[in-house]
Amino acid sequence: MIPFDPEHPMSRQLGLTRRQFFGRIAGGLGGAALASLMPSEAAASEPAIQVPGGPHFPPKVKRVIYLFQAGGPAHQELFDPKPLLNERHGEPLPDEVRGGQRLTAMTAQQGILAMVGSPFKFAQHGESGAWMSELLPHTAKHADDICIIRSMFTEAINHDPAITFFQTGAQLAGRPSMGSWVTYGLGSMSEDLPGFVVLASAGQGGQPLYTRLWGSGFLDSRYSGIRFRSGKEPVLYLTNPDGVCQSGRRAMLDRLGELNQLQYEQELDPEIESRISQYEMAYRMQTSVPEVTDTSDEPESVFEMYGPDAKKPGTYAANCLQARRLAEKGVRFIQLYHQGWDHHGGIKGAITGQCQETDQPTAALLQDLKQRGMLDDTLVIWGGEFGRTSYSQGPIALNQFGRDHHPRCFSMWMAGGGVKPGITYGRTDDYGYNIADADGNPISPTRHEFTPGAVHVHDLQATIMHLLGVDHTKLSFAYQGRDFRLTDVHGHVVHDILS
Repeated sequence: MIPFDPEHPMSRQLGLTRRQFFGRIAGGLGGAALASLMPSEAAASEPAIQVPGGPHFPPKVKRVIYLFQAGGPAHQELFDPKPLLNERHGEPLPDEVRGGQRLTAMTAQQGILAMVGSPFKFAQHGESGAWMSELLPHTAKHADDICIIRSMFTEAINHDPAITFFQTGAQLAGRPSMGSWVTYGLGSMSEDLPGFVVLASAGQGGQPLYTRLWGSGFLDSRYSGIRFRSGKEPVLYLTNPDGVCQSGRRAMLDRLGELNQLQYEQELDPEIESRISQYEMAYRMQTSVPEVTDTSDEPESVFEMYGPDAKKPGTYAANCLQARRLAEKGVRFIQLYHQGWDHHGGIKGAITGQCQETDQPTAALLQDLKQRGMLDDTLVIWGGEFGRTSYSQGPIALNQFGRDHHPRCFSMWMAGGGVKPGITYGRTDDYGYNIADADGNPISPTRHEFTPGAVHVHDLQATIMHLLGVDHTKLSFAYQGRDFRLTDVHGHVVHDILS
């Protein structure tokens, strides 16, 4: 630790005393989150903590539930029917369609990139006439509630950088996650629960999920996502050890807080203040977490709505129900992860199983939020890190083919406050290989300049922040000599999908 020098940049950043530290950041985003940790008397007299001076503009939503489908769901099997692929099933993909795109090592050496049609039937649903696969009968009932984006694109072609890109705005690890940026900028809506909670389906195979995906990166550690697990201990190390009573825990935290405060006054390290606040939050969570994770008070009709897995802790269905309960209790950003969408082979059976696990719970979450009047101020997002190729990986015989990674175009959907319901935005070419313009001609959008009809990862992130009342270009953090933000130096709000 450097000695204090009022002219030293580090000393200016940390401040001279605790009083100066609080005063210096009171008008900034750090002060916003710190104020949310003040005693309840202060919270009662002050409005909810937001970005400096309040939101940059009136928010359309209060909270986000992000249903991340890790592995890359195939748009050709779910939301984007391609009759031409069925007509030309088995024929080589034309070179002009591929356009020299780089391939993964898994298909780069294939002799023929044979086009494959979907083995599933599609139909139009709702007044909007949205096309959806027979794999999604429950989601199809909400066709008029959701906005399907068919023209997502990314630069990442492998899982780890692609997932990291969606979660943090960068392909390299180390940046803060989107949930961390949101809670850094907007604070928490609950005194007794974290502002950012993570739920991951248990027992799923596929690409690994790393804690850095919901980490705070170079932001203060208090903005990290807190993972709720299935089982008797939803948050690790939260319960008191045997022989420790609640009053004893309270006394220990009081003394520990005093020692940490002495250390802070000596070292001027803001992370020590964060440690104090996190201990206090953990103490409050000893009561709030068991209450919010105990679903025994839910009526049987709710479990029936979410499906047969809703009573099995750790399943996607149970996590969707848990997400609604967390949203009710004031958690601002709720991130679900469901693995298993990486279908390089046997896609017909594999994606059928995935949809059986996820379709009904996803639709139930929308219905549950809607009937409780919460969908109007909640943003629900569904999607993965990239799409799948229109050509086969491996032999086509007996429908055992798979599809390789495809970043050029894929589908996601959004629903809730501020999003136009019942629309399909963007399109792909007849091969499902490239984003196309309004006339169906393939285009090659980039992240550097907004292309109407195309949505880059940073455009999606900018739009999410906009719905929360945040200008993504103004929510930044100074680190290692430059200002960082979720969307780096890119990103455009997709106004065409906003109501």
